[in-house]
Order: sequence, then C-alpha cells, then structure tokens
Amino acid sequence: MHLGLAAVVVSDYDEAIEFFVGALGFELAEDSPDFSTHTGAPKRWVVVRPPGAITGLLLARAAGAEQEAVIGRQVDGRVGFFLHVDDFDASYRRMSGAGVRFLTRPRDEDYGRVAVFLDIAGNKWDLIGPGQP
Repeated sequence: MHLGLAAVVVSDYDEAIEFFVGALGFELAEDSPDFSTHTGAPKRWVVVRPPGAITGLLLARAAGAEQEAVIGRQVDGRVGFFLHVDDFDASYRRMSGAGVRFLTRPRDEDYGRVAVFLDIAGNKWDLIGPGQP
C-alpha cells in the first residue's frame, strides 16, 4: 500500500508547473488536457513529483469560489507539506535563487535542518535535510 497523490489547489496550471518543476526541481509526471469535472467543465490532469518519488502532487485548478477560497489555506495556515532532501544547503540555495519565498531561516532541530517556505499557492512547506555534523 502507498499514497499515490495528494492534491494542491492552485489558480493556474502553468504557473504551478513552473514553480514545482522549475523552482523546486520536481518532475512533470503527467499533463493530460482532455479531462472534465463531474459537471462536465474542462480540466487538466497535472501530476508533479520529486525525482524518484512514487507519491506525487495533483495540481488541481480551483473551480469556483469555494475552491478558490482554499488556495494557500489547505491546512489552515499550518505547515502541511514536508519536502525531504539529501543536501539541505544546496537545495536551500537553489530554491532561494529560483525565487522560492522562505518564511524562516534554516535552523537545526533534533530531526534535521529545516526552513519553512511557501509554494505558488501560499501553502506552507518544511524543507528538511540532514542535521549539521
């Protein structure tokens, strides 16, 4: 058993793809434009995932005011996503250079090195890597 996908509600597919692929370094696993919602409205099926990962993110464009209201607040302001990397410092530098907005400076915790950043929609993520020797 494994978790296949988790959805992130976004306002624009292409901007979200650029962020997750370009800024975070994820892979575009699928981009299929010929889908429709349960109401028949057109949509794309867009999946991104970290290189080598099984679990991916479904980038789901908001449909209507109710879904637009949760963009960036999917976990009500808490950190809701956790990106583990092998080289924290290199990832932090690359992501910062790509325009990723970090809310905290890197800090060392018992579980490793961590910094909080925002995704394209405004959701909070932890970037987590091994602790400093």
